[in-house]
Amino acid sequence: MKNLIFDIDGTLWNTTGVVAGAWNKAVREMAVPELTRLNVTADMLKKEFGKPMDVIADDLFGDIDAGVKARLLSLCCEYEQEALAECEDDLRYEGMTETLKKLSEDHNLFIVSNCQDGYIELVIKKTGLSGIIKDFECFGRTELQKDENIRLVMERNGLAPADTVYIGDTMGDFVATHKAGIKFVYASYGFGDVTEPDYSIGAIGELLSLA
Repeated sequence: MKNLIFDIDGTLWNTTGVVAGAWNKAVREMAVPELTRLNVTADMLKKEFGKPMDVIADDLFGDIDAGVKARLLSLCCEYEQEALAECEDDLRYEGMTETLKKLSEDHNLFIVSNCQDGYIELVIKKTGLSGIIKDFECFGRTELQKDENIRLVMERNGLAPADTVYIGDTMGDFVATHKAGIKFVYASYGFGDVTEPDYSIGAIGELLSLA
């Protein structure tokens, strides 16, 4: 396991409470008639995080005008970024930054997420990971599925499949990882359930003995 590619939400930190508040602010501001009763909760987002942003919008906002949906999603992401930038709470899983810094001494670390453009940069800044993430990619920049973005990062950095794993917390992560031709480490403390992963960890610090 020379090369470690990380998911973010449910793997590195849990922002669902903060994000729910930001998305509800956007929903109220847009005042879409079909969504007057919608109240986004942290538990709802735990079931959605890990999916591409357009899929999350479809799941939460349903069959509303496509243009309105796109504007609402954009506003949700804008308010999310603002809320997270201003948030002073520690949203990281215990030991996350220390673990990744230790791993970076003899491993190459990367991030691939289905998030919006700009989110990974914010995560790196907020969690103290500056200088140790060698490369990253996301749906918001490429509009590619996660397995394609994993392969893109691997190709850019010359990563051999046999030496590379993806660390994530959902069945979608598991499927994408295997489509990309590498093995999967299941973060069982996160948001999803994965049956028969290649490896499993109950806390992020366990990577130190696994990798």
